[in-house]
Amino acid sequence: MQENIDIIDETKIPLRRILGVTTAILLVAGNMIGTGVFKKIVPMAQTGLNHNYILFAWIAAGFITLLGSFTIAGLAQLTTASGGAYEYMRICYGSFISYLFGWTGFIILGSGSIAAIGFIFSQSINSLVAIPDPLHQWSNISVGNFIHPFADSGIKIFAIITIGLLTWFNYRGVKNSTIMNNIITSAKILGILFLILGGLIATNSFVANAGEIQHSQRFSGTSLFTVFFGAMLSAFWAYDGFLNVSAVTGEIKNPKRNVPIAVISGVIVVMILYVILNYAFMKIMPLNQLASLGENKIAATEMAGFIFGKKGIAFISVLIMLSSFGTLNVMILFYSRLYYRMAQENVFFKNASKVHPVFRTPYIALIYSMAWSCILVLSGTFDILTNMVVFAGFSFYPLLAWGLIKMKRKKIIADKIPAYPVAPVLFILLIGTFLINTFLTNTKQTITGIILILTGIPFYFLFKQKNSVDKKIN
Repeated sequence: MQENIDIIDETKIPLRRILGVTTAILLVAGNMIGTGVFKKIVPMAQTGLNHNYILFAWIAAGFITLLGSFTIAGLAQLTTASGGAYEYMRICYGSFISYLFGWTGFIILGSGSIAAIGFIFSQSINSLVAIPDPLHQWSNISVGNFIHPFADSGIKIFAIITIGLLTWFNYRGVKNSTIMNNIITSAKILGILFLILGGLIATNSFVANAGEIQHSQRFSGTSLFTVFFGAMLSAFWAYDGFLNVSAVTGEIKNPKRNVPIAVISGVIVVMILYVILNYAFMKIMPLNQLASLGENKIAATEMAGFIFGKKGIAFISVLIMLSSFGTLNVMILFYSRLYYRMAQENVFFKNASKVHPVFRTPYIALIYSMAWSCILVLSGTFDILTNMVVFAGFSFYPLLAWGLIKMKRKKIIADKIPAYPVAPVLFILLIGTFLINTFLTNTKQTITGIILILTGIPFYFLFKQKNSVDKKIN
């Protein structure tokens, strides 16, 4: 029996199609609900906008995300293969554009997000139980005054161990990972509902903010527009990840039906939770108090402490820890499928297309993802890198929407699409406006991000050349 397994071509083994629609919805919600919703109200309050504008920023960002989910629902009709946005762009635009998206995911966005969330999870553990810092005597050592590999060594080591353990867990089968996600995401939603209930029944009200209602009138029209889009950027961070479930299309039952249901339903659930939770934040605490919390304070912790005392603070600490752990798990799951599909198309390391003969997971892709993410954890540069490519990462969204329009016009997609063509057109216009504003206000950062992405071009031709040679040899 062992000999038969040894001669199997692992690049030809299919993934198991075992995930139902409920699990897919919880994957969407689990990926979106990270740590952003618990603390993004602080930088939004610091903009000087009043609570009406801030709530509208959450609603507007959620509405744009919902338009994006309609776009993904349409594109899901193109294929039943894994890869998600990468695969949709490959079908719509060819291998080069889709490769740039995949490269961005591997080198910065995906691996950087895994590194950042792993680090946040480790920090949340450290806030409850102090993690030793064994290499603190070397913390000042740097590479080019930019990379400090030994700073916060205990937290980094713990983050790396966590990423490694969750990678091993995903290696052992997709069912293991999704069962864990179902449990953790359900707990996160219940925790948020509990926090919302506590906020809504508390004695404070928006009367505390009465002096701030007209606060935003000091902005001119142009200035208000810019500040409002800055607040939306904070909200977008919390909504990000809505399309990632499409990466596991190859493991979802009846994906042309269930992927659209999962993406749209997941976004609606998360949007409702986010808007009501932020209403509760501002019901309990005046905006000037929220604005004064600073970067190291978490609004949810302050709110829970106000309502429930020390038990509330402990509750939120555990909820944030659970949220980051759950999000880390599903991101490891999703991004490995992106690299797996790239390898199948000869634009990544070819052995990443291998599927484990027993566990039926893309185990080599998981290992590549883990290795680079851990390097980014050690470098401590993950937040810098991901901030630099926000503009470039979002620039792929209009391409997806235009791809849907293109495929509908060619009648390659014949099925009825929710809110088509209004949804993709509005999505392009709104994201386009957002990108222009981001470029004008963060020009240097966005150009640097684009340059980082373009560094993948030489690798595209190297992958193509090497994999074509390997194919001829085999």
